[in-house]
Amino acid sequence: MPAPSERAKRLNLKQRSKLAGEAAASAAEVESALATPADARAAAFFDVDNTVMQGASIFHLARGLYRRKFFTTRDLLGAAYKQAYFRFVGVEDPEHVAEARNSALAFIAGHTVAELEEVGEEIFDEAMAHRIWPGTRALAQLHLDEGQRVWLVTAAPIEIARLIAKRLGLTGALGTVAEHVDGVYTGRLVGDMLHGPAKAEAILALAEREGLDLTRCSAYSDSSNDLPMLSLVGDPCAINPDPKLRAHAREHGWRIRDYRTGRKAARAGLVVGSAATGAALASVVVRRQVRRHLG
Repeated sequence: MPAPSERAKRLNLKQRSKLAGEAAASAAEVESALATPADARAAAFFDVDNTVMQGASIFHLARGLYRRKFFTTRDLLGAAYKQAYFRFVGVEDPEHVAEARNSALAFIAGHTVAELEEVGEEIFDEAMAHRIWPGTRALAQLHLDEGQRVWLVTAAPIEIARLIAKRLGLTGALGTVAEHVDGVYTGRLVGDMLHGPAKAEAILALAEREGLDLTRCSAYSDSSNDLPMLSLVGDPCAINPDPKLRAHAREHGWRIRDYRTGRKAARAGLVVGSAATGAALASVVVRRQVRRHLG
């Protein structure tokens, strides 16, 4: 049985995940869903990183902000490494989660919401648009064509998540909610990053608000970290899955779609399959990206 302090950490993490989910659902963009959809009880939820888009959206955002002098090279290396390690290795240790959470959006502290939304448009065009997986985009469109609403569910800031959803013609987005006072970011989060259990909490809150029947809903992700989200719906699908998610999907008869080349898929499997390799690769990726820009 875990020690009392460990149980407290886990409870605190669960509480933060629930708060993050509720905040994300409250902030979800639903303007494009004001008209009653043809199939009001069904919807689809898509993870973003490596599911809708190649790579981590928060890293593309951070690099774009770095180019615009939002923060220093040291800030970029520190935050990007922690997020890459967290993403590739999938560590759920409460202390590591807290460290990643505290560094996740610190780079926007002191900037305004309007400022992030404005540069976000530019960053999407220069760094994200060409990384959208056509296959995943087609799956999202199928749900829209059937009269269902489609939401992105991502650890990226809600402002960027809404932008991506808008540019893809989707209903809206659930994302990490960064605290801001009088329109200026404090660098703190409301609850936690929208990751793992927090995504499930956000979907539950949104489903209650929108009257969705989750047994008729679909969810898509590449990561075993999203098993809580995938397990909520009646139609889960693994896209570009890591080895653990692929095995789980096969065992439970879930759909699997892989839009990577054979080499990329094999390489991804090696990365996620080894914690040490994942951490090393994350470090190399970050260094190469920064070196490429500085060069």
